[in-house]
Amino acid sequence: MSASTSAPRIRAILSSTWFRLAARSLVGIVVLVAVIAQVGSEPFLQGLSSIDLRVIALALALSFVATVAAAWRWSIIAGRLGVGLPLRQAVGRYYRSQFFNTVLPGGVVGDVQRAVTQGRDAGNVAQGARAVVIERTMGQVVQIVLAVVVLAGFGLEFEGYVLPALGIVLAVIALAVFVTAATSARARRALRRELGELSAGVGSPGALVRVVVASVLVVGCHVATLGVAVAAVGASVPPLRLAALALVILLAASIPFNVGGWGPREGIAGWTFAVAGLGAATGVAASALFGVLAMIAVAPGLVLAVASAVRHPRTREPAPGVVLAGARGKVDS
Repeated sequence: MSASTSAPRIRAILSSTWFRLAARSLVGIVVLVAVIAQVGSEPFLQGLSSIDLRVIALALALSFVATVAAAWRWSIIAGRLGVGLPLRQAVGRYYRSQFFNTVLPGGVVGDVQRAVTQGRDAGNVAQGARAVVIERTMGQVVQIVLAVVVLAGFGLEFEGYVLPALGIVLAVIALAVFVTAATSARARRALRRELGELSAGVGSPGALVRVVVASVLVVGCHVATLGVAVAAVGASVPPLRLAALALVILLAASIPFNVGGWGPREGIAGWTFAVAGLGAATGVAASALFGVLAMIAVAPGLVLAVASAVRHPRTREPAPGVVLAGARGKVDS
């Protein structure tokens, strides 16, 4: 094969959705293996052995509240974009989305599926995709703001690492957007269009307040679930210190290079607990238990997915990336 013919083929492979998903998963596996090499398998076994019915019940209850809040956020934004759906239906689809995001590579397949499904139901797949992108982006923005506030007040050991890292990431994103917009008229038009859609989705004070409240509830439930995991593995951490630790770990969980959420989350959990003087093994054990609880908590999504498949056996969804490829932004979290 000549260089002239192989180069386009290599570029096509590198830019393909499935290659990106495989690369993300591979990085997550490498990080997870590195964590095991550092702390051993005992913390993971400790996390697994700490599961009991009380812990599972608490995780399911917190997950239900978080899912309802996230579905409420989605319903608000989708309604303002003209692709609205009732809250009850949004909760069911959000549960199913979380299940697919957890068990399938890439962490966005469920979001693609609910964007397509709702877009088709409303007769506008593009707006359905925008609603999902804006909804997940707003959740990430609120989580980052909460992390900055809490770390500035109660995370003195690692705020010197995390806050500059967040600043660098946000600066790189802003610079990339600026350079792209400055060099491409098409990109500027697309940016203006998407900013207009963002304004339409959360532009009014009432909508913005409701979206922020829903996002705070989601983050609070995730922090509480990690607190349940920390207590279950035998660690005692004051609530505000726990919130600081949990928010750093949740930021790591939103890094798109993982396997069903596993990988960077365990590495950062070990680091944050070690820096806080609580021991890396404790952090990894708590994170491992949190990961298991997160998988159990999306079990209702499996039930809904099976029920949907039984009701609509011939419905086929597009491959991940078909809808959100050009507009998913920070969809992964």
